[in-house]
Amino acid sequence: MSVASASKRRLSDLRLIHIAKKQLNLEDDEYRAILQDVTGSRSAGDLNAEQRQALLDRFKKIGFKVQSKGAGRVKPKGGQDRALLISKIEAQLAEAKRPWSYTDSMAKRMFKIDRIDFCEPKDLEKIIAALSYDAKRNGRKEA
Repeated sequence: MSVASASKRRLSDLRLIHIAKKQLNLEDDEYRAILQDVTGSRSAGDLNAEQRQALLDRFKKIGFKVQSKGAGRVKPKGGQDRALLISKIEAQLAEAKRPWSYTDSMAKRMFKIDRIDFCEPKDLEKIIAALSYDAKRNGRKEA
């Protein structure tokens, strides 16, 4: 395992350990007692990979459940006229390799609307125009 991937794994494990502590509603002294019992250390930062895994296994035995965030946002829904505009935006985003959150940022900056889901069709047309301009500027074909 490379140093970079080991470092990422360590940070991921430490995040999970602290999420488990919160999910299990452990007081600091309870958490440190479990930590001491399982690993012999009083700090999660001092643990090696095997010790971190042993600690996570103990937390799972006492009720910790790992929850994934999911795959991200789904495509916005709307009427038929909106559906055509949304599919055009989706194609432009795919061509630019950008996430839906990029258009949310555009909507917020251009119209002071938090998400593209809440935009009117006239606003969606302006977002399409802005994405087309961006495609030309960056040398991509328009979707």
